Amino acid sequence: MSDKAKNTRKKQSDSALKVNEGVDKLPVLNEKAIAAMQLRRRNDLEVDAYVEGILAGDRTILSKAITLVESSLPAHYQKAQQIIEKCMPWSGQSFRIGITGVPGVGKSTFIEAFGSYLITKGHKIAVMAVDPSSEISKGSILGDKTRMESLSNNEDAFIRPSPSAGTLGGVARKTREIIILCEAAGFDRILVETVGVGQSETAVQSMVDFFLLLMLAGAGDELQGIKRGIMEMSDALVINKADGDNLIKAQNARVEYQNALHLFPPAPSGWSPGVEICSSIRKTGMENINNLIRQYEKMVKDNGFFHQKRNQQQKHQMYETIQQYLSDHFHQDKDVKALTGEVLHLLDENKITPYQAAHKLLDTWFAGIRK
Repeated sequence: MSDKAKNTRKKQSDSALKVNEGVDKLPVLNEKAIAAMQLRRRNDLEVDAYVEGILAGDRTILSKAITLVESSLPAHYQKAQQIIEKCMPWSGQSFRIGITGVPGVGKSTFIEAFGSYLITKGHKIAVMAVDPSSEISKGSILGDKTRMESLSNNEDAFIRPSPSAGTLGGVARKTREIIILCEAAGFDRILVETVGVGQSETAVQSMVDFFLLLMLAGAGDELQGIKRGIMEMSDALVINKADGDNLIKAQNARVEYQNALHLFPPAPSGWSPGVEICSSIRKTGMENINNLIRQYEKMVKDNGFFHQKRNQQQKHQMYETIQQYLSDHFHQDKDVKALTGEVLHLLDENKITPYQAAHKLLDTWFAGIRK
């Protein structure tokens, strides 16, 4: 050791601050694993790398692909569409279950209990948990991974909370495309949780194979206004929280709902909706619910309704995409943007009706298209 180094060490030993010598760099035990990890961390993966990762069941790459799908940036949209197109041949093999119910019915707790049960039966579960977005800030809590802690830590489950962004029925606009990616990643049971605030549930019906409505016993007549319409499109009613003092109430409610369902017109599928009770906390009733869903799946696949409904959903998605594209194109038009301020000012002063204002903007847009 040189004299200069000895003096430096002596000064450090006399000081309260002391720098210890480090250790040599540890050897890389698995260079391929490190390289794969670095690849996943990159944000500029090529389309084929995304597809390869999704088909391999890499949940990190799947999450990144879903982020692209949800992005509003044009560059991300183009890339996401290419990924979806290449994943299409490996999609469509799952069974999709929509789950809705009023706030407080226990949707997240039920999904965790039911999803955990399905995993014990050999299924891989993907949960599309749609969180309500604030109409003021446009943000959402995205807390379903917190509420489904046990399920989110299971390697056979994938939970993706998404903001509803005010879309119809509380279903995220991109949920259908996310389902395709999850199916390509090998998840064979897709659970779509909606906000469940009494909005039209047409959106969830247009993307799932089975529609499950969670109910509470003794909820009162104040909920009847939103029950009727949703009950008519449900394939199963499940009365949750059937435990303790609520058990007898749930059993009585089951009989009442079974009698009420006989008054509804027959479903196009030929299926008569079933009614079950369960306790998500105690994890009871899950087997009966799963058996009911399997009976439905077998029946609609045997009579051809399953594929017929899937085809109808594809057409619905096509028309919805056209509508969304036209809306985006309209609002991004420079002439429409230039005129919007003037039209809004006329509306504020009551010099024009909303219908006249809309036609004024539409005429401007159509004139630009004809040029």
